[in-house]
Amino acid sequence: MGKARAASSSDSSRKMRPALTPEARENQMISLAVDLAERQLMEGTASSQVITHYLKLGSTRERLEREKIERENELLRAKVESLQSAHRSEELYENALKAFRRYSGEEDLDDEDL
Repeated sequence: MGKARAASSSDSSRKMRPALTPEARENQMISLAVDLAERQLMEGTASSQVITHYLKLGSTRERLEREKIERENELLRAKVESLQSAHRSEELYENALKAFRRYSGEEDLDDEDL
């Protein structure tokens, strides 16, 4: 029995490497909170708020909401890529038109301004 108790006390006092960014620090705190919640759930000492939180995370509705958010993010990324592609296409068309004008003998107005 003494060994189990010593192991758990050394786990709680283990030193973490200091976080280099605020985001990393936040992730450390989240990790510690999840570890504590897990321990409380295993020992049967978790509060009703902790139990409810994890029950909601496991629900079908929560999974569907996460999936919906992931798909919305994919859609937003696709829209950004589409806009960037349209901008590149517009630049290519402009360059092609300028080249055609030069080949046909028209003077390029942009070149005169230089």
